[in-house]
Amino acid sequence: MEREEIIVKMLSIIHKNPELSQRDLSKVAGISVGKTNYVIKALVEKGAIKTRRFLNSKNKWAYKYILTPQGINEKARITKEFVKRKIAEYEKLLEE
Repeated sequence: MEREEIIVKMLSIIHKNPELSQRDLSKVAGISVGKTNYVIKALVEKGAIKTRRFLNSKNKWAYKYILTPQGINEKARITKEFVKRKIAEYEKLLEE
């Protein structure tokens, strides 16, 4: 899976399920927990997502991931580039 595919997939999953743990995110995305943690940290640093701790949670490590407007724009930009690249690949295959 390409880097951009992983980012779009993570942003999509977070958008639909902001309360998933990193372990659950990794299962849904089909990547390791370590890679999930790395991607989450990068997205937070980039400002694409925010993290919030659950209030009154028995699990002190429980977070909610919130997609920011910048994250929505990033997801759209990467998706557009991905689709454009795939169309170009398809057209090249048709020429052959």
